[in-house]
Amino acid sequence: MLALVDGRNVIPTIVLDNGTTLQEPSNAELTAALQLNDSKTKELTMTDQATTPTHDVIIVGAGPCALTAAIYTTREDIDTLLFERGVVGGLAAVTEKVDNYPGFADGIEGLTLAQNLQKQAERFGAVIELGEVTGLTDEGKFKRLDTTSGDMLARVVLLATGSDYKKIGVPGEDTYYARGVHYCATCDGAFYRGKTLAVIGGGNSAIQEAIFLTRFATHIDLLVRSTVKASDVLKQEIMKLVDAGKITIHLGVSIDEIAGENNEVTKVLATKSATAEKVEFPVDGVFVFVGLDPNSQFIKNTTIRRDEIGLVITDQNLQTSMPGVFAAGDIRSGATMQIASATGEGATAALKIREYLEGQSHPPQN
Repeated sequence: MLALVDGRNVIPTIVLDNGTTLQEPSNAELTAALQLNDSKTKELTMTDQATTPTHDVIIVGAGPCALTAAIYTTREDIDTLLFERGVVGGLAAVTEKVDNYPGFADGIEGLTLAQNLQKQAERFGAVIELGEVTGLTDEGKFKRLDTTSGDMLARVVLLATGSDYKKIGVPGEDTYYARGVHYCATCDGAFYRGKTLAVIGGGNSAIQEAIFLTRFATHIDLLVRSTVKASDVLKQEIMKLVDAGKITIHLGVSIDEIAGENNEVTKVLATKSATAEKVEFPVDGVFVFVGLDPNSQFIKNTTIRRDEIGLVITDQNLQTSMPGVFAAGDIRSGATMQIASATGEGATAALKIREYLEGQSHPPQN
């Protein structure tokens, strides 16, 4: 629901029967608030290894890559469980329109694509559980996963956790989060009907979201650190809005601070790189689109190798440095960060997982 609580515009906002209001609660907070941590739950989840829930495959994440992998594994009658800590469909589900996914000549809404993938995976028997995986341990034949539902074992694990929106790290960004600073135009753009906005970033995502936000805002200042690096098609689209006076592009601008009053954003303070001139942009809200951070923190204490920014390193079979653990999609080092390629990697990972499981069941004879 859309709600203004304590000055914060946040989706989701959950109001319980007892009057308690939760905004973007974690799984643990929601579980505690709903009093789900009773003795029966503990009896089911806090078990010894002999009775720990065990699956052929546990997929961490439920975005397009994970859902595609689940379609392939479950069609092979491979017992598959998916863990998702956020939104089923991942970033695709909060993308207003996907215009470059093959087979949809007029594009498709991101949420519709995500829902279709979910329905297809569940039709073949995939089970999706809302929860978080907090740790992963190699126990030989099985991998132990620490989750918010208790320990679980899997013969194979597929890491398909994707990435989250990257922050710019300036004063005021955290202070005004959900009070004027946002990272999802389709989620929060409707709060700014008739308002002025700043969009920070110069890549494809920033340009796409700026174009989308013109549905609501009267004017948008696009603040770009260097140059616009979007595709030629998007450059042509945004220039039409520049000519119409809906968007002003400011190149060579470094953000210094997001400032405000009375728990509301009022301006963005910046510096022109070429002249060191200090500039201010009066706005009602700020949307940040400067890239993605991989969701790989939960494996940082494992033997799984990651690159310098945290993306998971795999071999040609999409297997990580921990045997029986695979990675695919936007979490994988070398991924192209496109929905179409993520679904392709999901299918490839599922086929490699099947081969791995068959090798376990029928080890080579000496």
